[in-house]
Amino acid sequence: MTDEEAAGTGGPGLRERKKHRMYQAVSEAAIALFLAKGFEKVPVAEVAAAAQISKPTLFRYFPTKEDLVLHRFADHLDEAARVVTARPAKRSPLDALQRHFLDGLERQDPVTGLCDNIHVLAFHRLLYGTPSLVARLYEYQERSERALGEALGEALSGAADGAPPVDQLSARLAAGQIIAVQRILALENWRRIDAGESADAVWPDAVAAANRAFGQLRSGLERYA
Repeated sequence: MTDEEAAGTGGPGLRERKKHRMYQAVSEAAIALFLAKGFEKVPVAEVAAAAQISKPTLFRYFPTKEDLVLHRFADHLDEAARVVTARPAKRSPLDALQRHFLDGLERQDPVTGLCDNIHVLAFHRLLYGTPSLVARLYEYQERSERALGEALGEALSGAADGAPPVDQLSARLAAGQIIAVQRILALENWRRIDAGESADAVWPDAVAAANRAFGQLRSGLERYA
């Protein structure tokens, strides 16, 4: 398929597909090395050699060594924002996000932490066991907050309930709370599975915790006031 044909079908062009494959191949080569030897013990030059590219070329794709690992989260950066934007007209943003998270638990999406696949567990141990990766993950989550804050602001600015438009700070504060809830839920699920429980065994508690957490988002912090 040519670039023109791809564009005609609404899909990515050849150049974009090749770029995506390059990102994927380099990231997977790096993660394999990190899992085998440890993140700190693998120099970037070794990753470049394994991926058969030069070190300068690698840094054009991945600005930091940590990004080689966090690339797996790239598609999720604006996921919450996409959920809000694409939700049905009569569904509130929070309802849509709760439903999306519960659906993720149902299919044991690794992003929810509820996944006992051995490869996913190994990746999560690498991620959460490496301080620089955890720090970089927080930067990714901050970008998710910004995207979600913008989506929430747009969603409420078009609301027909007579309420005044939401200001940018309020939308960002709400986004920060939502992203934090999702992060804490996922981390708790992963900790239990990393301790030896199966995803199926944790699932009922994970669903209950998610419903309780989103319920607390709805009610605010009155209990602690």
